[in-house]
Amino acid sequence: MSSVRTRFAGRSELGMAALLGAVGIIVLIDAAGINVPYSQADPVGPRTLPYIVGGLLLICAVLLTVNVLKGGQGEAEGGEDVDLTHPSDWRTILFLLAFFTLNIILIDYTGWVISGTILFWGSVWSLGSRHYVRDGIISLLLAIGTFYGFYIGLGIRLPAGLLEGVL
Repeated sequence: MSSVRTRFAGRSELGMAALLGAVGIIVLIDAAGINVPYSQADPVGPRTLPYIVGGLLLICAVLLTVNVLKGGQGEAEGGEDVDLTHPSDWRTILFLLAFFTLNIILIDYTGWVISGTILFWGSVWSLGSRHYVRDGIISLLLAIGTFYGFYIGLGIRLPAGLLEGVL
């Protein structure tokens, strides 16, 4: 047990490789479940891209695992404005998590524009901005822009919620 522990000590990248592999498998399983009616008009079909993404995720997982086991390590971040000795700011992380959770709860009832505005505003507030009105206006414009970007640009209908008929 001790030799296994020392062999994998300092190789936390193996956790990322495992996560990549798990996500790749999930994507492939999900892609296999896509119901595709036979059509000669679209020979590629909707399964192709998920199969490619899932396969690439598995390849990345294998390559990362091999690299780490051969002694490769990622470099510590050396950003000019990052103090590597400073601990994580859990307060900020918890506030961000709270606003993401609130978005998940509200999106079906209030719609994307309202829940997205709260999400964007809450995110910038959590990260330290204290320009409440300006941030609110930018958040609202960003939520409306993404709503129409998805609807017009991608053909994906985000929920309108309380603003159904207005948007």
